[in-house]
Amino acid sequence: MSLTAGVVAVQGDVEEHAAAIERAAAARGREVAVREIRDAGIVPDCDLLAMPGGESTTISRLLHSEGIAPEIRAHVADGKPLLATCAGLIVAASDAGDGRVEELELIDIGVERNAFGRQKDSFEAPLEVAGLDEPYPAVFIRAPAIDSVGDAEVLATWDDRPVAVRDGPVVGTSFHPELTADSRIHGLAFFENEGASVPSLEEAQ
Repeated sequence: MSLTAGVVAVQGDVEEHAAAIERAAAARGREVAVREIRDAGIVPDCDLLAMPGGESTTISRLLHSEGIAPEIRAHVADGKPLLATCAGLIVAASDAGDGRVEELELIDIGVERNAFGRQKDSFEAPLEVAGLDEPYPAVFIRAPAIDSVGDAEVLATWDDRPVAVRDGPVVGTSFHPELTADSRIHGLAFFENEGASVPSLEEAQ
């Protein structure tokens, strides 16, 4: 059975996320069709979603003005997986640390914006990520840090601060997993997440 993947395309590395999803699916023998989401009405047809980075206040405003926000909440409530990265993590959090952001409240965390510096302070770090056998080459660009964790599970830390978490079907990262050829974070979020309900190959047959 072919899966439908949606990439929220109001900002951020849309094509890069789409390519990473396709690589992760191919590595597991899955077929996936990727759709870009700029308007309401597409999310309900998606089996999995990615919400890229960008500017969190802009993302939040557009998700709500276009009617996409309630559809993303319903997607997660149905147990379908979501990967939220960088600014997407901020929008998905329960506390964005910024009154201008209307949070989706999908991950039980609080965040600090730009905690690892501005654009000029971008860096790559080898992360030990729960569920991955080898370190992951994480790219941090104007990255937020997670400064409080409620019911979410911490998957990775850097400089003693959480930078990847899982809350049910949702995986959130401070870094940009789409900016590396390594698609293991997308695989972890969409195909190896015990809290997510993507049909297995056996179920699809």
